Amino acid sequence: MTEFSYQLYSSRKFPPLRDTLTMLAREGYVSVEGYGALYADDAPVSELIEHLAASGLTMPSGHFSLDMLENYTARTLDIAAALGIRTIYCPHVAADQRPDTGAGWEAFGRRLRETGKPIRDAGLNFGWHNHDFEFIPTDDGALPQAAIFESAPDLEWEADLAWVARGGGDAMRAVADFHDRITAVHLKDIAPAGQANGEDGWADLGAGTEHWAGLIGALKNAPVRLWIMEHDNPSDDRRFASASIAAAKSLLAGR
Repeated sequence: MTEFSYQLYSSRKFPPLRDTLTMLAREGYVSVEGYGALYADDAPVSELIEHLAASGLTMPSGHFSLDMLENYTARTLDIAAALGIRTIYCPHVAADQRPDTGAGWEAFGRRLRETGKPIRDAGLNFGWHNHDFEFIPTDDGALPQAAIFESAPDLEWEADLAWVARGGGDAMRAVADFHDRITAVHLKDIAPAGQANGEDGWADLGAGTEHWAGLIGALKNAPVRLWIMEHDNPSDDRRFASASIAAAKSLLAGR
């Protein structure tokens, strides 16, 4: 039986967290994925531990910023241990830090490899979560995502395939090219053109334009451990959570 997780960033505008976790458990989720604001200081982490226990949900994965991973490594590992996180994904690099050449992205891949070394040495898994810019070729013809992986052979990938499409990339090609790296998938969808403008053009899973049936088929033999619902800006997180898990169950029923 496939178990589904939920990126808590999707519900950041719908506090309190306690109620969000209760809602997710009722909708059939078994786990959640954390993000940076949840680890701001000790008090929220202790409250998060308490609320997770009360809901029965676990947190097997979490997003940690590049700054926190590089400059607060011990703190990162302490938080992961406290929450039971087994896989850490670095989710982003700011626009002013992004290389503009293939060689620059290869260097960034080496940076991620070094960043992940103490994470892996602690017995945890480490990977990268993409947005759109990794699939926009540089002026010298390099694909940033490919350059990153070329110089970081042990880096896992949390594939956000809707962001691949937003960057003008081919999601099916990305799955084929980096199949063996994919240890988690963000299940999200893109609204038809001109729709859901108040939700930044995102849609509930199955209600958008992404060819998820085909993508699920292409992911069949990938080493995916986590299937994670995400919507960057839902107007109603309960609607999104409920509709998306129903769609995911249908999509993955025959996997």
